[in-house]
Amino acid sequence: MTRTDTPPTWDERAHLVTFLDYVRDTAVAKCDGLSAEDARKAPLPHSPLMTAVGLISHLRWVEHYWLDVVFLGGEDRMPWTAEDPDLEMRIALGIPLERLVAEYREQSDRVDRVIAGHDLDTRAEVPVCGGTHVTLRWILMHLIEETARHNGHLDAIRELTDGATGT
Repeated sequence: MTRTDTPPTWDERAHLVTFLDYVRDTAVAKCDGLSAEDARKAPLPHSPLMTAVGLISHLRWVEHYWLDVVFLGGEDRMPWTAEDPDLEMRIALGIPLERLVAEYREQSDRVDRVIAGHDLDTRAEVPVCGGTHVTLRWILMHLIEETARHNGHLDAIRELTDGATGT
């Protein structure tokens, strides 16, 4: 996989899509070479669900929520509930990392098709943030921020788990 943060053109859409792809690819790269056991380790003492498999599952479901549910107004199929808001991280412990990465890639491909078919100023079908119908632009910025933040978690988990750094 070749990651780049340099957009093919210098328009806003190209910047947003390129950076989203870059942080997604970085999340996947941080999981390369992890054993099945290490992918399930939670080395942060106060974060028992902070695992590589849990974070990849979370990122997959975050993209589903923001594009399929909020932006398009589609069915909410997310595994988390009000009673268990971290369920996507908990159930990931029983799913192979390779499958979770494949599901994340499939969801990302779906999101990319939605992005390509809409103007950045298109408003979401479902209101958030105190009743605001956010724009596709806002959703893309949020996905970049969320994924980049969790890449930092993956950095720490990876280093504490098997000593790997970088990527």
